[in-house]
This record gives sequence, C-alpha cells and structure tokens, in this order.
Amino acid sequence: MISSASIKDKYPSNIGIVLCGHGSRDPNAVKEFINVVDKIKSRIPNIPVAFGFLEFNRPIISEALDQLRNMGVERVIALPAMLFSAGHTKNDIPAVLNKYSSEKGLPIQYGRELGLNSLMIGAAGARLQEIIDSNPTFPLSETLLVVAGRGSSDPDANSNVCKITRMLVEGFGFGWGETVFSGVTFPLVDPGLRHALKLGFKRVILLPYFLFSGVLVSRVRDHSLRVSNDNPDVEFLNASYLSDQDLVIDTFIERIQEVLKGENFMNCSLCKYRSNLLGFESEVGYEQISHHDHVEGCLDICLDCGVEECKCKNKKESFSGNKTHEHSHEHFPYPHAQHPLGPVTLSSLNQSQI
Repeated sequence: MISSASIKDKYPSNIGIVLCGHGSRDPNAVKEFINVVDKIKSRIPNIPVAFGFLEFNRPIISEALDQLRNMGVERVIALPAMLFSAGHTKNDIPAVLNKYSSEKGLPIQYGRELGLNSLMIGAAGARLQEIIDSNPTFPLSETLLVVAGRGSSDPDANSNVCKITRMLVEGFGFGWGETVFSGVTFPLVDPGLRHALKLGFKRVILLPYFLFSGVLVSRVRDHSLRVSNDNPDVEFLNASYLSDQDLVIDTFIERIQEVLKGENFMNCSLCKYRSNLLGFESEVGYEQISHHDHVEGCLDICLDCGVEECKCKNKKESFSGNKTHEHSHEHFPYPHAQHPLGPVTLSSLNQSQI
C-alpha cells in the first residue's frame, strides 16, 4: 500500500481534490464510486475531497467545485476517475474544468487518468487470482483469458486494454489471451468470444476491465452468457471488475502525488487529437468541448431503492420498460462503426440486452 504521509506533509492547506466520475444509470455503480471516494478520503483525512459526475448523477462536477470553494479551498487538483485517456478524459472533463476555472477564477490542476502501471496490473491480477483460487484444478496453460474493455473511438485507449491483456497473460502463464469490447470499437464481446473459441480452449476466464458495475458490465455478462449457452462444452468463469481494490486506491494516491511533484504528464505521442495516427488523421486539432452538457445531473436516483427520475431536456423516452434512453453526444464519427465484428452486430441482438 502506498503511504500518503508525503501528501499530508507537503499538501498546502488551501488545496482540495475533486474526483470526476462519469455517472451511471445504475445506482450500484454510483454507490461503488462513492465508496472509492470514501477510501481515498480515509487515506488523506486532512485534505478536502469532493466528487462530481460528468453525466446523469448529482452532484455534477461544477457543484463539487462549489463545495470545495465554500470550504475555503483556493486551488484544486482534479482527477478523472477513468481507466484510460479517451474522449471523457481528454475533452469532456477538461472542458467543464476550464469553463469553471475561467468563470470563478479558481485555479485547477488536472491530474492523469489511472492508466497503465504495475499497480493497476496488480489490481486486475488480484481479481483474476480470486477466480483462479476458487477453481484450482484446471491448468492455466490450457485456459483462455479474455479481457473485456469499455471500447472507445480513441485507438490509444483501446490499445491499452490490449496491453493489459498481454501483461496478464505473461504474468500468469495463460494459454492465450484475447481482448474484446462492450461497445464503439471491435471486436465486441459476442463476436469476439465466438472467434476466440475457434482456438479450441475448453476453459475461458472473462475479466471485465471496468472500474464499476453498471449497464456496460451487465452487457458484457449478458453477451458472454449467450456465447456460453451456445457452447456448453466450454467452461466460462467470470472474474470481478476492479472496484475498490486496494491497488486501485493506491493509484489514485499516486496520481495526486504526481500533480504535487509536477509529474502529471499524459501520453501525447499517440493522441489522435495531436498526432497523425494512421486512420484518424482528420481528428488532429479537434475542438476540446464537452458533449455532456445536456445530461449533467439529469437523473435523480435513490441509492437505496434504485428508483430513478430523468430530468433530461433532450430525452427521447423514459427509463421505464427496457430502460433504453437516448442522448445525442455528437462525437466525431468513429471510422470503423460498420466493422463486421463491431457495433453493427448489436442491431441483431435483443434491445433489452444492449
């Protein structure tokens, strides 16, 4: 566990921290995020820590910043509670922070996403070890590891999920490793698993590389169950997502320390907005704006019973029935949206499982 003593000793008294979460329609995901925030607070009890959401839930990020200002905070460290650096981390959250800082005159330093380090690989490894320990008889060398990521229109973020997969395959000695995604890019979970099973493995461990539960983790589970039911001769084991694993909390503390030391550097060499990445050349210099203004704080969710009320001005239908709810985000179009192993495959699936 990373010691937070250096933060307590060097942290100026007028600085606060805001954790920027995505937000979710699932009250359990909201609870899990708040639990992570509480664990971070317990590590640095003398430092004001607030949290806000990019979309759906309250408090929104600007309200969290208001909380810190009301506590006398004069400078803020903002951390994106995101695994990788894609649109939310590079565009949406900075746009909100820049607007607030400009309007309120509050200096805000932006920290890095959780990203790739030995701690996060260790956290994922701990989740795998839990499922391995409960099923010890099958050789790992005869086991297929499948890591399911969020999926993004940013190839750098997607490639990092693939790197996680390889690090885990070599760390444990799995027979093979594949990476699939819950949306946006390819291969998606259902077609990706079906292709991977052609390798002949009779045991599959599926690791959802997500911070919290929610709609997307449920999608991963539903689609893997569909494939499992169609392949009864293959054993499917489901590892847990990351959540509040101790090494995840350590990484948040490390990201705070980086800001204090002036070492919070992002990887810009593979950023599609700053370099001519193959296939994404047209996005260089894309304007840094938020696509979530219209869904900020649009849901009131009771964390005890899960009852939710949508207050979105741009909604097309309510959360009743199959809980579909459409929001126009107007992102730059993903060039491979019609890939045969990608999002087009969702159109043939039952809407309640999308």
